[in-house]
Amino acid sequence: MRRSRFTGFVTSLLLAAGLGLTGAASAQASPTAAAGGYVALGDSYSSGVGAGSYISSSGNCDRSTKAFPYLWNAAHSPSSFAFNACSGATTDDVLAGQLGSLNSSTSLVSLTVGGNDAGFSDVMTTCVLQSDSTCLSRINTAKAYVANTLPAKLDAVYNAITAKAPSARVVVIGYPRFYLLGQTCLGLSETKRSAINDAADYMDAVIKTRATAHRFAFGDVRTTFTGHEICSGDSWLHSVDWLDIGESYHPTAAGHSGGYLPVFTNAA
Repeated sequence: MRRSRFTGFVTSLLLAAGLGLTGAASAQASPTAAAGGYVALGDSYSSGVGAGSYISSSGNCDRSTKAFPYLWNAAHSPSSFAFNACSGATTDDVLAGQLGSLNSSTSLVSLTVGGNDAGFSDVMTTCVLQSDSTCLSRINTAKAYVANTLPAKLDAVYNAITAKAPSARVVVIGYPRFYLLGQTCLGLSETKRSAINDAADYMDAVIKTRATAHRFAFGDVRTTFTGHEICSGDSWLHSVDWLDIGESYHPTAAGHSGGYLPVFTNAA
């Protein structure tokens, strides 16, 4: 999510890219994925909010040299690399401003998007500040959006990618669950944490369904983040960070290198 969007929220940063997960990486990795150009699209979970080491020229997009697209590019040296992901991006933002680097020579595309469309920063703000019942009600509203509106928006993005880069391997990557349940942990109630995790699974299931319908690979980071959620002894996700509210609920540098990068590498 764009920091300016959630700076006004207490935890205005939930799935700045979305939350959640389900599914497993689909399709086999292509040995020629690095032969052509690589374009990284999406929101803050791709740009690297929370990982630090931001590229000054990226401005409010907060692109990080520790984000998984940057790390993959450094390790594989594709013929070209366009780091277009931007904090705060919705599906409409991807369509309007991120697809210009795609062309017939593009061989690999990564994408995380959907959370900002569903308004999960507001979900988290509600869940942090209000009661369990109000939190659950707001989550249900978000889930209704994910079920009824998000699929068509994802389809529009996926269709546009295919039209501009018909030969590219496209890897759509999900979002990790936020909380390790059953732990003694300050902050939200277990009821809220469980509902947020369930919503994350619900949204990622929709993302996976639409991605596979377009013959895209789906990368499931739930597996790599298991044991590294908030409330674990080794979290790869920021909890509420009062010194930098925009980084809250985003992966740390370790979350990108240990959580996102291996999943993307395996699916690319």
